Amino acid sequence: MAQYEVEVTGGVDTHKDTHTAAAIDSAGRVLGSAQFSASALGYRKLLAWLKSFGTLLMVGVEGTGAYGAGLARYLREHDVTVVEIDRPDRKTRRWQGKSDPVDAEAAARAALAGRRTGTPKFRDGRVEALRALRVARRSAVQQRSDVTRQIKNLIVTAPEGVRTMLRHLKDKDLLTICAGFRPSLDQVGDPVTATKIALRSLARRHRDLGQEIDELDELIAPLTQEINPALTELNGVGPDVAGQLLVTAGDNPDRLRSEAAFAMLCGVAPLPASSGRAHRHRLNRGGDRAANAALYRIVLCRLRWDQRTKQYVERRTKEGLSKKEIIRCLKRFVAREIYHVLTITNATAAAP
Repeated sequence: MAQYEVEVTGGVDTHKDTHTAAAIDSAGRVLGSAQFSASALGYRKLLAWLKSFGTLLMVGVEGTGAYGAGLARYLREHDVTVVEIDRPDRKTRRWQGKSDPVDAEAAARAALAGRRTGTPKFRDGRVEALRALRVARRSAVQQRSDVTRQIKNLIVTAPEGVRTMLRHLKDKDLLTICAGFRPSLDQVGDPVTATKIALRSLARRHRDLGQEIDELDELIAPLTQEINPALTELNGVGPDVAGQLLVTAGDNPDRLRSEAAFAMLCGVAPLPASSGRAHRHRLNRGGDRAANAALYRIVLCRLRWDQRTKQYVERRTKEGLSKKEIIRCLKRFVAREIYHVLTITNATAAAP
């Protein structure tokens, strides 16, 4: 009898230190499962193990944006088709239980069936560099906001003399005065002295974080302009908003199948909420919430400065739509415009 080459589909359940792989054939029969280390040597052994069963068609990997990023990058470098797998359905998990081999097999079956899959982002280009810089900037912004709140909370419970002096100051003056305190370190047991030391430390930390944010902005703005100049020219799109939208699309924006898919990714696709005689749509609470917030900021800017947007709001208000519904519609329109700029107008963010 003629011997036919087995077509193999792999599935990988990724973790910090180990990856568990499973292999199935085109009929869905399990060929085997094994565990490998999350390292370059482990990636090489995993790929060789999958190919030992026959012709490798594709590999479904969970968490290509987290623990599976290194494996997905390695497989793509070796011309292996990689698909991103969502976590197993909760109902299925209740029936089958949970273990690494079970999850790996579920990932392989999902890849074979094309169910709940997507094209993973490439993580070896300029957009990945931009994402790393934005992670540091976002952390600095959050910490600076926390420091401001801590200073104000500390003033609320400060001794009366310190509280009276600082409670009515504006933020800029408050930070300047607190950073300039010169308390005596020999009297650290005194509540007034200790409070001034704490306020000085927090104010100087706020100043250092501001300098760090400015330094990162000087790197992020030109990089965003370099990746996609057309995006930053749109009304309401600055370096921060453009950076978030570029990160959402990834280094390979062609993975976005359509502008409707991009709208769903950003959580601005209208969802039907009709019942009986009522025919309406509601807000989408899913998707990338950071991208959703970026589109929201664009809409807010255009509500104030763009004449076309003002005319649209006036017309839709007369039709009986609420402000929330109008903003939902505007975010959907902006998503369509952003999609075409990301995927058509000089938006290939490949490595230089």
